[in-house]
Amino acid sequence: MHGHKVAFEAYGHEAMCPYWGNSHKRRSRMLNMLRRFPSLTSLKSIFLPKGYPQSVSPDYAEYQIWDTIQALASSVTGALAAQALLVGVGVGNVEATILSASLSWMLKDGSGMIGKIVFVGWQGSYLDCDCKRWRFLADILNDMALLMELASPSFPAYFTLIVCAANILKSVVSVAGGATRAAVTYHQARDNNVADVAAKDGSQVSGGRV
Repeated sequence: MHGHKVAFEAYGHEAMCPYWGNSHKRRSRMLNMLRRFPSLTSLKSIFLPKGYPQSVSPDYAEYQIWDTIQALASSVTGALAAQALLVGVGVGNVEATILSASLSWMLKDGSGMIGKIVFVGWQGSYLDCDCKRWRFLADILNDMALLMELASPSFPAYFTLIVCAANILKSVVSVAGGATRAAVTYHQARDNNVADVAAKDGSQVSGGRV
């Protein structure tokens, strides 16, 4: 039995795409898409929201380019900071004990959790009021936290204190950055496609880090 067209979908000047009323046609459409996977069209579907550029705000491309560069830089410095933390807790040092390393790590994680709770209670309701400022502040605090972690092995007497303070800053970054990213996503999504814009943002960041 032949399927019937139940709906059409189109963005901007793109050709209209039919949706068929039986599973056979849907499977055929999926197979055709997979066959075109190496093409630029498929790369666009992986990294850009459907219907781009008509389905997003005019400032989408410029913002995402700089956001991806920032994510890549943070990823590189984050890897270096993680290495510094491992050196600081005693990895490779025969005189270090498992107990001291575990306590330092627990204090670091615990301080970050407490810092997140306190910050949410203090400023959680005001993040929407000045989204750009909080987004920018989150990036600055993230850089400060990474710098503190990179420097922490040079001050063994204050190592635990430094990494606890750095993790508190990171907890603020996770809240402020995540909350303001949601507001930015709603601004960018112009075609009821918030989930698609958010998913493609994650894909762009992952692709940049790879």
